[in-house]
Amino acid sequence: MDNTPVKRKHVPVRTCVVCRQKDAKRTLTRLVRTIDGVQIDPTGKLNGRGAYVCDDPACWERIVKTSILNRALKMNITDQDRKRLQQAMS
Repeated sequence: MDNTPVKRKHVPVRTCVVCRQKDAKRTLTRLVRTIDGVQIDPTGKLNGRGAYVCDDPACWERIVKTSILNRALKMNITDQDRKRLQQAMS
């Protein structure tokens, strides 16, 4: 029997900017600051400053109604961005 340790694949962990829960990167939704405003990044590979949000509807509500995303992305979120995020919630 071979006693070599089994190598486990590293799973990147990210934190939801609203509730501060840590989870695997793939389970959270990445929002990215782009030239065109805030975009949802399903691939997790778009260039730009990103922030992660969990799938809890309460977190998405707070993203739309508060300035949490402003601080996380270091920009002012426009009304158009808020509408786009609200549509993504439904």
